[in-house]
Amino acid sequence: MPPIHVLHGQPTPEELATVLAVVSARAAAAQAAAEAARSGAGPASPWNDHARRLRTAPKPGVNTWRTSGWAG
Repeated sequence: MPPIHVLHGQPTPEELATVLAVVSARAAAAQAAAEAARSGAGPASPWNDHARRLRTAPKPGVNTWRTSGWAG
């Protein structure tokens, strides 16, 4: 990671540490995503995503009472 230079202001050590933590976390996430893309791991299949099975609350509308019993 290239060095970071403060151009304006006088950040406190806590502020500087917070910014560096965020920047390094984002860099690590980007590197992990690049490695996953290179290895072909890719994202998990949506068919295996258990969140898809969760139903959402019916939205207000004309036929909400009728469609509330439909499988989602």
